[in-house]
Amino acid sequence: MGKFQVISHPLIQHKLSILRRSTTPTKDFRELVDEIAMLMGYEVSRDLPLEDVEIETPVTTTVQKQLAGKKLAIVPILRAGIGMVDGLLSLVPAAKVGHIGMYRDEETLEPVEYLVKLPEDIDQRQIFLVDPMLATGGSAILAVDSLKKRGATNIRFVCLVAAPEGVEKLQAAHPDVDIYAASLDEKLNEHGYIVPGLGDAGDRLFGTK
Repeated sequence: MGKFQVISHPLIQHKLSILRRSTTPTKDFRELVDEIAMLMGYEVSRDLPLEDVEIETPVTTTVQKQLAGKKLAIVPILRAGIGMVDGLLSLVPAAKVGHIGMYRDEETLEPVEYLVKLPEDIDQRQIFLVDPMLATGGSAILAVDSLKKRGATNIRFVCLVAAPEGVEKLQAAHPDVDIYAASLDEKLNEHGYIVPGLGDAGDRLFGTK
């Protein structure tokens, strides 16, 4: 079973509290999502592999560490996932960015994939799949399916708020995927919204209704 980790750093918790407030305007909401994603990035990337490299300092030749092996790809689930990309890119500017677009079918309430654009060597990359919310788990599961179909094997799911139901479903469907969240919330309500949650992340990021 992949691990589920809540990243409870005080700065993340503080910013998340402001993010949740219904009075927080679009501009601030966008900036906070960006900042929280960057802060989470430290933990999510904590165990990336390192290798030795020989370098010259002004004083001597020395062997030091650099990131090894698998390169990174950040893959947001559209639309709301876009809000988390820049924060992670500020930590790893060389990462490639892919996109997976989904919408919810109004009849079945199931997610439907409409766009998949990924770096061509996606099978060789460590992937951070990002979406501010893990609610029912439906779109996260479909996005991981999409990535695996294209050969991806090394996937971490990064969200801001998660519902226990979504965590359980994603772990059951994809036990090899580690999940990172800034908060494990209480539950889903009858409309599939996370409680206490933060409303609709896409609408709040982009100022739409």
